Amino acid sequence: MNLIPFNKPFLVGSELENIRQAHANWHLSGDGPFTQKCHQWLEKSIGSRKALLTHSCTAALEMSALLLDLKPGDEVIMPSYTFVSTANAFALRGAVPVFVDVRPDTLNLDENKVEAAITPKTKAIAVVHYAGVSCEMDRFLEIARRHRLWLVEDAAQGIGSSYKGKALGNLGSLGALSFHETKNIISGEGGVLLVNDEAFEERAEIIREKGTNRIKFRKGMVDKYTWVDLGSSYLPSELIAAFLWAQLENFDAIMKKRMDLWLAYHQAFEDAERKGFLRRPIIPRDCRHNAHMYYLLLPQAERRAAFLAALNEGGVNAVFHYVPLHSSPAGQKYGKAQGSLEVTTEMSARIVRLPLWIGLEGQQATVIEKVLSELKRG
Repeated sequence: MNLIPFNKPFLVGSELENIRQAHANWHLSGDGPFTQKCHQWLEKSIGSRKALLTHSCTAALEMSALLLDLKPGDEVIMPSYTFVSTANAFALRGAVPVFVDVRPDTLNLDENKVEAAITPKTKAIAVVHYAGVSCEMDRFLEIARRHRLWLVEDAAQGIGSSYKGKALGNLGSLGALSFHETKNIISGEGGVLLVNDEAFEERAEIIREKGTNRIKFRKGMVDKYTWVDLGSSYLPSELIAAFLWAQLENFDAIMKKRMDLWLAYHQAFEDAERKGFLRRPIIPRDCRHNAHMYYLLLPQAERRAAFLAALNEGGVNAVFHYVPLHSSPAGQKYGKAQGSLEVTTEMSARIVRLPLWIGLEGQQATVIEKVLSELKRG
């Protein structure tokens, strides 16, 4: 039996030619012509003051932690229902991740539960836009201003999504996107730091260049460069940027194809939701999403293991998602939970994610049929 995979990386067709061109240009290390094209596209499309490609979204989040000058004992509020990178980036600086519950509708950080977690040690809030659906950013911005906290957007899944017409990643002081092969726009591994606060612009470039003022040297502003701050090698190679540029040039076409797949799922499961077999994703009125993933919430957590097993045995590679960080060994060691996080615990145990990748069109009906058949089986 041929298994329909959960993910299959999509090529637009010009990626390998771009990589050949990068080699022909004799520039394979970071910050070459393709990198600059990607920077310009992202800054124009998202509206950030500066976009800096990184070798992963994790790296972009680590840069954020450095830019915020986090010290041991500082606290950063975030959801428990997120990938480990959200917490790791800040824990590496000695900061304490403070896990707060999510909303049951979007699985995003609950804006109504955040203020109870704020203490004199709190320095920042890291919101995560789950499935490319925005958090309630007006509330988070207001809370951050009132308590004088930094607001960082983990928009790993959010390229092309927006909140009240403003691109995700451009609402907080800093934002991070991912170009991992499971995302909408890919480069294998890869990410970008989005700098939206003028105060961080120069230092972000220094941190990204191993803590040196090499950018000033390249611009002819100094006659040599040297070590001036903490930093690391966060640049991706030009090969990664060349691949990414092909994808960005085809951004609209990629997004349309993914949205068509998402909408086909959403329509197909409408009746099953009405009958109480599942719950479909909820998109708030102010949010425009990017069709990053399609998930279902089963009525009972106890059914999920058997449901996933049946789908995979039937040829559909459906999967669950995160183990909540507050219940993980490292989460308990390095972080702390605010409250019981009962919504996080429940939703993480009920979620099922379905295959969604360009090229699935000819097999999507099979996925839908297998899901509906298994739901009716009970």
